[in-house]
Amino acid sequence: MGFGGISIWQLLIVLAIIVLLFGTKKLRGMGGDIGGAVKGFKKAMSDDQANEQEKSEQIQQSEKSTADESLNTEKNKDKV
Repeated sequence: MGFGGISIWQLLIVLAIIVLLFGTKKLRGMGGDIGGAVKGFKKAMSDDQANEQEKSEQIQQSEKSTADESLNTEKNKDKV
């Protein structure tokens, strides 16, 4: 028994029909196009994660500097 009741022979017959319909060159080209699309998607996802990490670091730094500035302002008020 194969995938969901489909035997290996049925899969091979479907594969043979697809090869006959499209030809090996066209299938190879489509495989390359799909592979390129997957690589591009993975790269975009990793770039997006890096951008989100940079933004969160910038937010943390700005919050820290804002907190430091407010402490300095209060210290200066106490001195006056």
